[in-house]
Parts: sequence; structure tokens; C-alpha cells
Amino acid sequence: MKLFGSSGIRGITNKEVTVDLALKVGLALGSSKKSAVIGRDPRIAGEMIEHALISGMVSAGCDVVRIGLVTTPTLAHATRNFDCGVMVTASHNPSEYVGIKLWNPDGMAFDSAQQEEIEELVAAGDPTYVEWNNIGNVTTNSNAVREHSEMIMSHVKPIKPASLRVVLDCGCGAGGTITPYLLREMGCDIITLNAQTDGYFPARNPEPNDANLGLLKKAVVEFDADLGIAQDGDADRMMAVDENGVFVTGDEMLAIFAGYECKPGGKLVVPVDTSMIVDDALPDSNVVRTRVGDVYVAEEIKRTKADFGGEPSGSWIFPQVSYCPDGIYAAARIIEIVQDVGLAELRRRLPQYPTKRGTVICNNERKEGVMNMVRSEMGTLGMVTDIDGVRVEMDDGWLLVRPSGTEPKIRITAEARTGVDELYEIGENIVKEALT
Repeated sequence: MKLFGSSGIRGITNKEVTVDLALKVGLALGSSKKSAVIGRDPRIAGEMIEHALISGMVSAGCDVVRIGLVTTPTLAHATRNFDCGVMVTASHNPSEYVGIKLWNPDGMAFDSAQQEEIEELVAAGDPTYVEWNNIGNVTTNSNAVREHSEMIMSHVKPIKPASLRVVLDCGCGAGGTITPYLLREMGCDIITLNAQTDGYFPARNPEPNDANLGLLKKAVVEFDADLGIAQDGDADRMMAVDENGVFVTGDEMLAIFAGYECKPGGKLVVPVDTSMIVDDALPDSNVVRTRVGDVYVAEEIKRTKADFGGEPSGSWIFPQVSYCPDGIYAAARIIEIVQDVGLAELRRRLPQYPTKRGTVICNNERKEGVMNMVRSEMGTLGMVTDIDGVRVEMDDGWLLVRPSGTEPKIRITAEARTGVDELYEIGENIVKEALT
């Protein structure tokens, strides 16, 4: 039974992720852990799934502490005092989705071996219930947000009061519980958009990409702000808009952050769909590529003792504070950076190559067969690597075709110095032919 994708367990509420599944996951987790902390983002199904997980864990003898509606990085930070952490979230997915993500005390999501252990216990269908007098305790703690804020403030420098005007779009997600207050404490003049938590995400789709941030881009210009910041539903992702109202791409953000975080000769960990911009902007760094998914990036950061890592989707991992992508710390860090040089200037200094990304709908059951055919066809185009999907390196660029780990899609990415549309079309045609 395959439950975990590239970012935990995730699916449509009451279809792919149900109360029954959450109860079984809770039982499996509680059978091997003595203590757990649990939080949730504002999704409509959040409390329902949370209660089922808690019931499973305590019935297996695990003590559970509830910290309520929080961001994923807040939950990950709180996990340092427990055997594990449980976050009920579907991150950037639309409102009908819900999910479960499991965390270790060092802030890293459960690795592949830990995920397989949970899957095997769920599939076995033979839970172990404790005696009535050994049922776990359920308590609450309201200090998690404050403790997370204090940790971040201890790692960043306050700025001159109101020296930077920032428009912050929380997207009606959990970031509204912490980010506006933290940035104001840093000294920023904060203008908030969509800071109220609402699991229907009425203002925009939770994913903080260019297409969803029209209001933020307009507001940055209208309010003459120094930058705009956007977060997803659980604030593990963070993206930015420069002072001209221009969206800063994920690859540009990676290069900007890495330029400040990586020591000369140090390591930077990125997934296989990352642009050549990062390699060319950091010639003195060792760029290590891994599978797509923040857990895989975090694993490689930890294994190689890298200085920094992240994904173009908006997940930034700063190992000095946590192995969890932290969209709140990232917001504070980018504010530190732009005090000296504006985002528009930082973008101007980077090399630019045309990149095209897209998806083709593909049922999860067909992904393996489709990818086998894609691998055969793309092997004739150039040098192939298959860390995650199929990536072909060519003289003037690269093409990547990979199955999504969270949605029924095949993702296609092309980057080239010239002819990116033609390169993307090659990949798209190969996928479509494999689907026929």
C-alpha cells in the first residue's frame, strides 16, 4: 500500500484521505511512539482528520499534545520536545484536499524508511490496542507560535523601525497566525492581504505562484512597497514580488538565498527540476541535485552537511534553524537581504534562461507504465539521469519529465538558451503519445 507521496499523505477529503485512513495512521504511529504533538492548517477537514489521528494514537498508548491551528514550520519546531510531530495539511493544494505529514524532532519529515514502516503497519490491518488504563493522554499547549517566533527572532537582526514597507499575502492560510506579527516585530511597516484564516481559501488558490498573486503584485506597486511576500496554506512555502510588482521566480529565489547562505566551496541541494541559473550564479558552490520533494532535499542536506537547500516551488530549508521548509523564517531572511540591495537589482544580476513548465493529466495507476515509455523515448535525445523521473541534458538546455508525487499529473519542465518552446513540445508530445 503506497500512502506517501513526495510530501506526506495527501488527497481529496473523504475520497482519498478519510477518517478511517487517519485512524489507521494514528494507530500505526502510536504503536511506535510514546509522545506526539499535533497541529493543523485551516482546511475545513482539518479538525475531522485531527480527531481521528488523535483517537488512533492514544488508543495505542501514545500521549498527544494539541497545539491547534498553526503553520507547518511551527509544528515542526514544536516537535523538538516530542518523539514525533503530526501536521494535518495539504499545503499548497486546493481547498478540497487534506493530508497528513509526519515529523522528527530535528525538524525533518519522516524519511522513506519511516514512511514505509507506517505503510506496512496500516496495510497489515492488525492494530495493537492498549489496556484501558494505558490509553494515552490528550492535552493542549498554546505556546507553540510564541516559541517559534522567539526562535526566528534569535536568528535575524531587527531592522530600523518602518524602514521597509512589506505587503504580506497569507492567502487565508495558517501564516496569518504568526507572520504579520513577526515581521512587525522585526521593524517592518506591514500591509496584510488575506490574513484571516479560512479553509475555503476564498481569496486565491493556496499555491503562491505567479498566476495566483495578481492582487499582491498590484498592491506592492499601489502602496509603493519595498517587496511583497506570499505564503501557501500552511506557510512552509514562501515566494516574493519585487518593488516593481514583478514576481520573483523560484529559481531566482533559490539563487538569491543561496548567494547569502552558501559559503565558498559549500554545498547547495536542489531538486532535479531546478534551473541552470543556480549553477551559473554560484560557480564556487557544489550544486547537488536530488528527487523532487522537500523531504528528499532535507535528507540530502543532512547527509552532505550542506549550507542550504530548497525547491523552486517555494520551499526553503535553512539547516541552521531546521530541516523543515520554513516560510516564516524565509520571509524574515529575505527582508534582511533586501535592506542592502533591492530584489529587482538582485534579479538583474542573475543569468536568465527561458524556462517552460506544464502538466499533463495522468491517473496515478498509469504513471508507472507511462514513465517507462517516456524513458525509452527520451533516451535517444541525450544524456539521461533518472534520480526522479527522466531528465535529459543537451548542449543547449535540458528536459525533465516526472510524475507528480501529490497529484494525478505528469510534470514537464524545459529550459534552453534558445528554442525552449520546441524543447517543451518534444517532451509534451512524448508524454501524450505514451498516454494513447
